[in-house]
Amino acid sequence: MRKTVIAATIAVLSVAAVSIGFSSPAGASSPSVIDLPDGNSPNGLAPEGIVSGDGNTFYTGSLTTGQIVVGDYKSGETAYLVTNPVVAPSVGLAYDNATKLLWAAGGPSGSAAVYDSRTGSAVNIYDFGGGFVNDAIVAGDSVFFTDSFAPVLYRVAADGSDGVDVISLSGPAADFVQDFNINGIEVTADGKTLILVNTAKGELYTVNPESGESASIDLGGEFVSSGDGILLEGRTLYVMQNSLNQIAKIKLSGDLTSGQIVDTITDPAFNIPTTIASKGSKIAAVNAVDFGQSPFDDYTVVLVDKN
Repeated sequence: MRKTVIAATIAVLSVAAVSIGFSSPAGASSPSVIDLPDGNSPNGLAPEGIVSGDGNTFYTGSLTTGQIVVGDYKSGETAYLVTNPVVAPSVGLAYDNATKLLWAAGGPSGSAAVYDSRTGSAVNIYDFGGGFVNDAIVAGDSVFFTDSFAPVLYRVAADGSDGVDVISLSGPAADFVQDFNINGIEVTADGKTLILVNTAKGELYTVNPESGESASIDLGGEFVSSGDGILLEGRTLYVMQNSLNQIAKIKLSGDLTSGQIVDTITDPAFNIPTTIASKGSKIAAVNAVDFGQSPFDDYTVVLVDKN
């Protein structure tokens, strides 16, 4: 079942001064832990989402203010990009290399925002009327968002134009419990299949992006409990298990019906990491610590080997 919701196009609601560039000293090695700037709220930055941009660039958002920080993997430098967000909080993020647009899921606001990644200017706001808009992925000419409180996906155009499709999930992915359910989202290289993780149940699913029909990915009796952000590279799926401070590395079958956990990646610097991004041979994970529930300024991005 689908319905169409109209979103209002924005002229300029959020502006950063200029496009931000970073420079690295010649021969300098990349840091394994990057300090994020102190937040402009009593509870600090409180990051949750992270996504890689062009080159060495990454972005992370704030659960407390909705602001978005841009950083450099090589130098470890960071700066605020979106200082006047049009949606708060900022949860999962997605970046589109083709359009240079940066998408932010709005969590309990039931909405999402899209910004120009070069200036921080707001391009559009989407009111999904949802429960908890958690994560996002760019898939061809569409962007999909998950809702942890409702068995639906939200789809918008990747060019930032108006209009929302609400796609009802069916099959095992629609079997919700009284907790956080569908969270992280990924897409196969051909764009024909989405992959979702259920945080509370520790299950993985494939989903048809057109119909919402889903099927379970059989992990041979194992689960990815506390699954949050996910990252798909070929037939290897990485699942961040936030409260367990670890990443499950899963080899998927060619038909995506099953998978095997072949490794567990962890690091002493993990402190409730939530979402993950790819940077060459590394995975970048952002530490949420306590999800902005108490004052805390020492938030970090941790880079670990994919193994």
